[in-house]
Amino acid sequence: MSQPRTTRKKKLGSYPYTMVVFSITLALLVIGLFGLLLIHAHKMSNLVKENLEMQVYLERNLPETQLLRLQQDFAHKPYIAYKNGQAQVRFLSKEEGAKQLIDQTGEDFQRFLGDNPLRDAYLLKINSEYGDAQNLARIKQELGQEPGVFEVEYVESLITSVNENLRNVSLVLLGFAAVLTFVVVVLINNTIKLAMFSQRFLIRSMQLVGATQSFIQWPFLRRAVWQGLMSGILAGLLLVALLQYAYLQLEELRLLRDERLIGALLALLVVLGMGIGFLSSWRAVRKYSGMSLDDLY
Repeated sequence: MSQPRTTRKKKLGSYPYTMVVFSITLALLVIGLFGLLLIHAHKMSNLVKENLEMQVYLERNLPETQLLRLQQDFAHKPYIAYKNGQAQVRFLSKEEGAKQLIDQTGEDFQRFLGDNPLRDAYLLKINSEYGDAQNLARIKQELGQEPGVFEVEYVESLITSVNENLRNVSLVLLGFAAVLTFVVVVLINNTIKLAMFSQRFLIRSMQLVGATQSFIQWPFLRRAVWQGLMSGILAGLLLVALLQYAYLQLEELRLLRDERLIGALLALLVVLGMGIGFLSSWRAVRKYSGMSLDDLY
C-alpha cells in the first residue's frame, strides 16, 4: 500500500529572501551599467581634449641651450599633460616638419622656393582640465610672451566645437542618470515594501506582546542591510564580468578604462543597496506598526 505523498506547505508570513535579493541585484546592475557608460564617456572626453595639440613656433636660429631651456620651461607648466610620468612636450624641427608636409602633399615645395620657410616648433598637449576655450586663450597668450617664441597656434574652432559637443552629451547623460537613479530607488523601495507586506502580522504580534518599536525594527533593518550588501556585491561581480567580456570583444575599450572611477562605482552600488534597503525597511515597519488591525487585512 503506497504512502500518501506529503507536500511541503509554505510557511505563512515567510519572507521572500531570494526574490528581494534578485530584484535589488538587477536594479543595481542597471544603474551600474549606466554608470560604466558615464565613466567611459568621461574618459573619452578627456582623451579627446588631451590629444588636441598647441603648436609653439620659435624664432629662427635659436641656440641649442635656449631650445633646451624652453623645453624645460614648457614641461614644468601646470597645464601640460603627462603620460607615463613624461611631459607631453615634443620638439619638431623645421626639417622634420618639411618632410612631413612633403609626404602629405606629395610635392617638394623646397625645390620651388629654394629654401625651407618653416620654423622649429614645440608641440604641446594640454591637460584636459585646461581644455576649455578660456583657459586655452590664456595659455596661448602666456606662451607667446616666452623669449624665443615667434607664434602660438591651435585649431580654435575645432576645440570650441569639441567642447560644445562634449558638454551637450554630458548634460544628456547626466539627465538620464538622474532619472534612472530615481527609477531604481523607487523599484527597490517597492520591492522591499512588497516583501515586508508578508510580515505585517508578525509585526502586529510583536506589538501585542509588548515589544518596543526599536526591538521590532532591528531584525528587519539588519536583514535589509545584509540583503543590500549581498545584492551590491552580486551586482558588482556581474558588472565586472560583463566589462571583461566587453573588453575581450572590443579591445579598444581598454583605453577608456578608469580603475579609480570603476572602483568607486562598485563601492557606490554596495552603499546604495544597503542604504535604500535600510530606509525602505524602516519606512515599511513604521507603516505596518501604525496601521489598525482592520487595515492589515
